[in-house]
Amino acid sequence: MATYDPFRDFDRLASSLMEGRRGPRRMPMDLYRDGDHYVLTADMPGIDPGSVDIDVDGQLLTIRAERSLTTGEGVKWITREREAVSFLRQLNLGQGIDTDSITADYSNGVLSVTIPVSEKAKPRKIEVRSSVEAGTGAQTITAQESREEPQPIEQ
Repeated sequence: MATYDPFRDFDRLASSLMEGRRGPRRMPMDLYRDGDHYVLTADMPGIDPGSVDIDVDGQLLTIRAERSLTTGEGVKWITREREAVSFLRQLNLGQGIDTDSITADYSNGVLSVTIPVSEKAKPRKIEVRSSVEAGTGAQTITAQESREEPQPIEQ
């Protein structure tokens, strides 16, 4: 049997008035680099994967999602603390990102976005060759790019 508590209802009303936020909310996220790509993970509990919208405009990555709550006909709410809400997060990707190869996965309330580093931005090694021109004694140095992983320099 439920008991009526006017202070609980007053507290809930005061919280909703003080909050005052009805627009999109920011979702908590983590971002880290793992080798040749960045990984963004964002908590979005209760989100229908079909409502998740991710787009890239230039170097701006935008993530939008909505949580909607269903109400059956004839339902009498005892308490309702969860609310329908929309989430929004925007990130400036900067240079050196392969925006054409970004992928996303949503599982167990967590969105994971994989953002690969472009080939141009990956570390590369420059090979230096030296040769002496015949008859002039002048030395020419030629550099050639290699996509091999650079080795650490021991000092």
